[in-house]
Amino acid sequence: MLREEADRILAELRDTERDWERFVISRETVVEVLAGPGHDHGAELAAAPVVEDLLSAPEPTPTPVPGPVVPVWCAGREVSALSADYQRLIAVLPAGGAVLSCKEFASTLGVQPVHSKIEGVRSKTNRLVAKDWLVKEPSGRFALAPGVPGGGS
Repeated sequence: MLREEADRILAELRDTERDWERFVISRETVVEVLAGPGHDHGAELAAAPVVEDLLSAPEPTPTPVPGPVVPVWCAGREVSALSADYQRLIAVLPAGGAVLSCKEFASTLGVQPVHSKIEGVRSKTNRLVAKDWLVKEPSGRFALAPGVPGGGS
């Protein structure tokens, strides 16, 4: 009975984390679109009454997004576009379509095999999945997305 409750809670936690990741990605996208160079969003924003209310409000103090921003992968983008931590994650993936679990990532990177450190690796790999650098298999293991350069030995 406790095992079933724990499984239910873990499933709910996974769903909540997925929703949170979607929110963060959406927020980053909105910031990128609104701050894009050469784009005049004034006409588009004026058409939306909710946005007009936001524009008349005092400008909020920008809050930094925690951690480095991961760019969306596209053809021609090199791994060097990522911060050093993310480059290391890409580099440890074996070439040839092999997959790694977060525990295997942590072990290969020399990270302590404790829950908090593995969850940190999981957070980064999920961010790479959200930005199309990696793919996550149903088993929870990660591999390079098709076309992404990189991969180690």
